Amino acid sequence: MTEPSEKTLFRNVSILDSTGAEPYPGDVLVENDRIVAVGEVDESRAEGARVIEGNGRTLMSGLCDAHTHFSWNNSADLDGLGTMPVEEHLLFCLESARTYIDSGYTMCLGAASAKDRLDVVCRDAINSGRFPGPRYLANGPEIAVTGGALTHSITKFADGPEGMRKAVRELVALGVDQIKLSMTGEEITGTQRAEDTYFSDDEVAAAVSEAHRRGKRVCAHARSAESVKMCVRHGVDVIYHASFTDEEGMDMLEANKDWVWVAPGLNWLVATLYEAEAFGFPQEAAEAVGYKKELDIAVAGLREMHRRGVRILPGGDYGFAWTPHGTYARDLQHFVELLGFTPMEAILSATALGGELMMRGDELGKVQSGYLADLILVDGDPLADITVLQDQDKLHYIMKDGRFHKEQGDAPAPPPDQDELVTSGTQHVVERRP
Repeated sequence: MTEPSEKTLFRNVSILDSTGAEPYPGDVLVENDRIVAVGEVDESRAEGARVIEGNGRTLMSGLCDAHTHFSWNNSADLDGLGTMPVEEHLLFCLESARTYIDSGYTMCLGAASAKDRLDVVCRDAINSGRFPGPRYLANGPEIAVTGGALTHSITKFADGPEGMRKAVRELVALGVDQIKLSMTGEEITGTQRAEDTYFSDDEVAAAVSEAHRRGKRVCAHARSAESVKMCVRHGVDVIYHASFTDEEGMDMLEANKDWVWVAPGLNWLVATLYEAEAFGFPQEAAEAVGYKKELDIAVAGLREMHRRGVRILPGGDYGFAWTPHGTYARDLQHFVELLGFTPMEAILSATALGGELMMRGDELGKVQSGYLADLILVDGDPLADITVLQDQDKLHYIMKDGRFHKEQGDAPAPPPDQDELVTSGTQHVVERRP
């Protein structure tokens, strides 16, 4: 990542500011790590800036993934996450972090780590500037009750209210930002159904109260109808999946939509159903254990949540063999094609709402004056084609904190005797576009 210029001017861009307004032409000025002017930029204020010629390309906020696993290693061997040596595993996590920012993701919420400190170490390495990556909120191993683990080798076990409190305290001591509860089954295990609920109310209440008392949020793998209601009753902040939410649960989510988040992980369901055959799980097997049923019910429920104004966020459980790292923006396509989001709504869920999820909605997720300069310059219009965000080659510039992580197509400024206008005191960077 380059050192920040004191000033950078994105000139002649289509500004998708994530306020809900339609994109509009203009300029955006960055000073140090902040956006300081949007739209019309006073020439004197831009004096001395490095100029990026937008040529009408879309300038927008970096994206957010609400269900991130740096340590999922693109493998079909889930137990191998536990046996992978920690040294190699840490290197993979750092590579995952770079892949996220290479893909235009500048905000990520950790949804569980395969080993105790992988997430924490990665977060700290990114924050210190030692390695590139998104802004990250770290998690630890997910907590499950005896008999309720999805993958034993990467699970922290706890039983009863006191066991939950102890497990939460131990994870807090590692330095995590949030706690993950694994409350229900998962069909791919072959033995634990998605509609099974393993936690008791007392266990959920104890885990959440202990985490909140320590200033930590709680997220939960919660597919069953009962687990969703448990989450809302006891204050789980981020509900993952929520596939089988019933009418009572839907009413509870709507009544608490000012604080609860739902991140369904849609790409996991789609890819597990239709794209896992090469890894030993053909569509016929996926349908037989219930993934077609779950996807259909989940889509109908999520459409209803969206209609009721429940906050739904993208993040598709990436890092398995059939949901590999680097394909994160597929979730935005699923939001549009399956859930009936407009492209604008999908982008708002991944930007403005992402900033709120990161607890920094006043400075992340929008292209507005005063916000941190986490920006992507896209060669295309994501409102016309949401899939453009899946193509890294179309992400020409990626900036975080006013520093360029990626720069594509720069050429030296032309000499003054050429046709290009060079304004006194302003460095113009002209690009040779293919």
